[in-house]
Amino acid sequence: MRTVRRRSSHDDVPAVHSPERPVLLATLDVPFADDAVAFAVDSAVESGRPLVVVNAAEVLLTPATLIGYGYVEKDDLQLELGKPAELARSMAVHVERLRVCSPHPVDALLQVVAERKPAVLVFGPDRTRLRRRTYKRAARQLSRRVTCLLWTADGER
Repeated sequence: MRTVRRRSSHDDVPAVHSPERPVLLATLDVPFADDAVAFAVDSAVESGRPLVVVNAAEVLLTPATLIGYGYVEKDDLQLELGKPAELARSMAVHVERLRVCSPHPVDALLQVVAERKPAVLVFGPDRTRLRRRTYKRAARQLSRRVTCLLWTADGER
């Protein structure tokens, strides 16, 4: 009886490198919640994925906005938004920070999600600094429109 010898499958298939889908940590112009930072950084470290930190800020359309002077970030907010990036960098994670300014910040965030195609979106604004209704509306929009995994505080939508 004849038998066929096969090489192992990993010898036959060339390595295909797909672009890494990052972990995306997002807020709406307020500092991040501690549990969201912990989840996002842990996810990036454990999966070996890059971390993208996004601040989606609401700006009204005015002539000053159109020429680039519509948004001024407060120093204390800048410091708070930099903490997750510093933590991730200290653990050898590649980090990118983005600020998106729009009259519709949730729609702008959805556009970033569509462009970056993250593995997981961590929506983690500090809920004590954001109106409850704003948070719920944003979380509901994100849960309906994103195709990746979505993490929100307390699992609320």
